Amino acid sequence: MGLQEEFEEHAEKAKTLPENTSNENKLILYGLYKQATVGDVNTSRPGIFNQRDRAKWDAWKAVEGKSKEEAMSDYITKVKQLQEEAASS
Repeated sequence: MGLQEEFEEHAEKAKTLPENTSNENKLILYGLYKQATVGDVNTSRPGIFNQRDRAKWDAWKAVEGKSKEEAMSDYITKVKQLQEEAASS
């Protein structure tokens, strides 16, 4: 299976992560997903009154510079880690 296929498969699996997955982990996944699919941040940072979008933007900005492949690989690893944590709890 190629990296792209595995990435898409784990993007689907990420949708089934438990409700109690921490926001921190969700933001990590969001940032890696955006980096893998869009590349470096291409928008300006949302304003202070838009905390949710601002946190998502910051998560994406945190992984800026990663290659598409590296971001996909990190995303897959993170989804696997969260699935294992969910299974063991």
